[in-house]
Amino acid sequence: MIVNQDEKGWEVIYHRAHALLAAQLAGHWNRKNSPVRLYETLAAISHHDDLEKEWEGNQLTPAGTPLDFTLDKSTSMEKLRELTKNALYRGRWVALLISKHMSFLNEGKRGESAEMDRFLDEQLKHQEHWRKELKLTKKDVEDAYAFMQMFDRLSLILCQRHLPVGERALEIAKGPDGKRFDVLQRSDETVIVKPWPFEEEPFTVNVEASYLEQVTFKDNEELTQALQKAPIKVLEWTFVK
Repeated sequence: MIVNQDEKGWEVIYHRAHALLAAQLAGHWNRKNSPVRLYETLAAISHHDDLEKEWEGNQLTPAGTPLDFTLDKSTSMEKLRELTKNALYRGRWVALLISKHMSFLNEGKRGESAEMDRFLDEQLKHQEHWRKELKLTKKDVEDAYAFMQMFDRLSLILCQRHLPVGERALEIAKGPDGKRFDVLQRSDETVIVKPWPFEEEPFTVNVEASYLEQVTFKDNEELTQALQKAPIKVLEWTFVK
């Protein structure tokens, strides 16, 4: 989960809600420049964080505060395999993109264990196998994954409250074909992406956030119960050209 400090406690955005926001953003992309298999790509984006299950495992820091995903260094090989296996039920293209995402997130851990190395090697084999079966080029896959990464990153910028003040631009990522995209928020709180990559404007996207006034929790069960009862607010961003 994504945890932001709030004036009264904590703002919590679930990872799957962040993934849905990423898919909302990607759905507004200019159709002329869409990646191959656009709707399946949107499905991959909306489900790429299904690994994160906020009601399972430890979601607290040693101090008893809600654990932001950036502070969670644990890796469950069982969960990684489960995510890539379950993605295949949505189709090989969805599975290929989610497998690439698992490779991207975990390749830096190569060498930490034989099990991790086997997992990473398996993903590379799966990706090549599915790409050939789907009769797609390597560029097709790389462009689609860059598209996925771009909107994953833009959604995180919004959810983590990382838009700079003072109308300063922040790099999002390099999208398809290696083109760089930046985001900035204007004084009226509308959001701009440069160069403009979307079909229409203006458009508004949203995500739901839960709010906790209790700062620390004795155990994960107490946090879970508090989150289930927490008030929810819809956060919105309007994008303009």
